[in-house]
Amino acid sequence: MSDEEGLSLNAVRAFVQIARERNVTRAAKTLGVTQSSVSRHLAVLESYLGAKLVERRGRYSELTEFGRLFAEEVGEPLETILFTAQRMRRRDGQAMNRLVVRTSLSTFAHTLLIPHLQAFSDEMGGAVVDITTSLSMPSSTDGFDVLLTRDLVLAESSDHWDVHEEHVVCVGAPRYTQGRNLDALLALPILAVTSRPDIMPTWLRAMELRTSDVLSGAHYDHHYLALQAAISGRCLLVAPDIFISDLVRQGLLDVVAGTRAPSGMRYRAYAAHRSRNPALAHAFCRWVTRLCRGVGTASVMASAGETNESAAAGTAGLPLDRVTDSRGV
Repeated sequence: MSDEEGLSLNAVRAFVQIARERNVTRAAKTLGVTQSSVSRHLAVLESYLGAKLVERRGRYSELTEFGRLFAEEVGEPLETILFTAQRMRRRDGQAMNRLVVRTSLSTFAHTLLIPHLQAFSDEMGGAVVDITTSLSMPSSTDGFDVLLTRDLVLAESSDHWDVHEEHVVCVGAPRYTQGRNLDALLALPILAVTSRPDIMPTWLRAMELRTSDVLSGAHYDHHYLALQAAISGRCLLVAPDIFISDLVRQGLLDVVAGTRAPSGMRYRAYAAHRSRNPALAHAFCRWVTRLCRGVGTASVMASAGETNESAAAGTAGLPLDRVTDSRGV
């Protein structure tokens, strides 16, 4: 076999199975092929590599030193390839009730989306929703049905929903913050989230504070890390209120009264027109819009010392099922 002819993945798979079973016959049985086929794949691979991989020792097949090294290098990557291909395979029957949602909002997915996802699945007859996270700009070749994002744009034919107008609040563990206003808490360090450097300057301006007025605390890459520190530590955190709504309801965090401010950011859900399941993609976008409007709003506003009227005013601009055709956006 010449280099130009390439190498069959089946040959590598047959060898890896021989290495595991230490027997060509058992390897063939596991793979569901004939023994001669496995032997042929092994011969092709040895010819390609120019080295002996296996030596017969009676009923068993022992790896040569070269074969052992090769098996160690390719075994795990091969499993990853096979597992990923199986997981992402879309059979016609399953694809009718399966959705791939890609998001750049890892903390949103961690704190709100995934904990409530079973409700959507139940509502849609057991629909399966795969969640992937990425900060990269999406392309039309990416295999997703819905893009949920704050800072990315889907530059292909799609429909989009304005899901959430982001507000940020200052929170802390109840044992340190309950019954105390912001002025009384400024001696506590405020955690920083490096993936959202825009939040602190925006919040400080809204609170009419300067950087020198607050004590800088530890830095964390993402909010889902900083939230755990805020729950357990003697510190404050300024975070999107939608991230902390469930934690407030559970009594793990307390919102400092009067600290809610708009961040200027908007979450959007894009349903790609190329989706193999457009009806389910649209249903998901409508559902996540309702979720963002409904989850924890009353409890967060009450903890912040705001009225239900102000809560309603903050979300009045977000109709439940607003959809915009964004072809060519």
